[in-house]
Amino acid sequence: MITFTICLLILIAGYFVYGKFVERIMRPDNRKTPAVVHPDGVDYIPMPAWKLYMIQFLNIAGLGPIFGAIMGAQFGTASFIWIVVGTIFAGATHDYMAGMLSLRNDGESLPETVGRYLGLPAKQVMRVFTVLLLILVGAVFVSAPTGLLAGMTHENLNITFWIVVIFLYYILATLLPIDKIIGKVYPLFAIAIIFMGLGILAMLFWHWPKELPEFTESFGTNYTGFDIFPMMFVSIACGAISGFHATQSPLIARCMTHEKQGRPIFYGAMITEGIVALIWAAAATYFYGNHQGVLDAEGIPFTGASVATAISKDWLGQLGGLLALVGIIAAPISTGDTALRSARLMVADFFKVEQKTIPKRLLISIPIFLVTMGFLLYSIKDAAGFNIIWRYFAWSNQALSVFTLWTLTVYLTQNKKPYLVTLIPALFMTSVCVTYICYAPEGIGLSQNLSYLIGTMAVLISIVWYIIWRRKFVSKLRY
Repeated sequence: MITFTICLLILIAGYFVYGKFVERIMRPDNRKTPAVVHPDGVDYIPMPAWKLYMIQFLNIAGLGPIFGAIMGAQFGTASFIWIVVGTIFAGATHDYMAGMLSLRNDGESLPETVGRYLGLPAKQVMRVFTVLLLILVGAVFVSAPTGLLAGMTHENLNITFWIVVIFLYYILATLLPIDKIIGKVYPLFAIAIIFMGLGILAMLFWHWPKELPEFTESFGTNYTGFDIFPMMFVSIACGAISGFHATQSPLIARCMTHEKQGRPIFYGAMITEGIVALIWAAAATYFYGNHQGVLDAEGIPFTGASVATAISKDWLGQLGGLLALVGIIAAPISTGDTALRSARLMVADFFKVEQKTIPKRLLISIPIFLVTMGFLLYSIKDAAGFNIIWRYFAWSNQALSVFTLWTLTVYLTQNKKPYLVTLIPALFMTSVCVTYICYAPEGIGLSQNLSYLIGTMAVLISIVWYIIWRRKFVSKLRY
């Protein structure tokens, strides 16, 4: 618990210290924001900063800081280090700078920003890659809640029924103006998730579990059978760094009224998510040490749901059970709908289709809904199907962060700003993603040593590429 308490305090301090440093790099000013320049009543709508913070938090959170932290907690105390270091130096920096670049470029979507700094080929790849990731999010984050809802309600209200209900909600949330549903409902759900996390935090300090390992006792007990690197760094994504977050930032950038709102909204929401992930990782670490049978559950959604529900009910009683349902059911659905909304905006940006009228929004949205439904039907047929979809989503999520971090590194270099703040995370996440896809069973399935070698080579190639590019860029400035 001493280790946990120190990590919690470091996370909080990270917002005020490193967050302020990152803000000074971006230098927010008084320029007019897209919502002020051309509000359209649909996507560009000025909204209060506190509401945008709540929406951003729920957008990026969903099941990530709960399920991801619970699964990553199987690696023991090492998960604490990754959550703290990853959140402060990688995730929050990634989210803030990506959000600010979108804000300064008329709220443009992530692929457009990537293309601006990495070139047209990277933009074209990112357009396809990002939209597919967002569709995967829409499908994956429906599977768990539909199963739970079907188990809680009358037998006639089966999984198919709840899929239809959730998709009807998706249609409304994707097509209607952002302030009609998302702006009204999201703050309430965000408050529920934060309250649930604070309740678990209070119980952690109340019980002060001695079974929770300390750094002085153990670096972390690995219950999974997999090595910490690279598995833990993919398992815990949204609670440390997640490329998906950069796809959500434009939704908020199009509603901000001042650049100085960036740090509390983007950096602050990620710190909050890191705190929630740390709390759940600590609770789950204790739970795994005392409930080994949970590892017999099939698949990430089943394990994560069972642990989260059990901890909430044991420590918070009936109210905890209710809040757990809110977190496990409402949170993923809310992440899924904004993922599809982001996909609509990206496709619209690509084809340059205005989104003020319903028919034009439907033109873009219907194909997205159909593909999402296809992925969803595949993922719910059995646990194996879900696991495959989830793991590819998890890897794709981290791979997207690599593109974003390299984009930010190029931006900082071109503008003569401290580029190491994103270059170091970019190199690390490059090694994680390459090693994982080489080593993981759902990837290429190579040996551990060979996967590590390929991951190291990818980092070295990236360093050489960056040095050559930087020298060329500097020489152009001289002439």
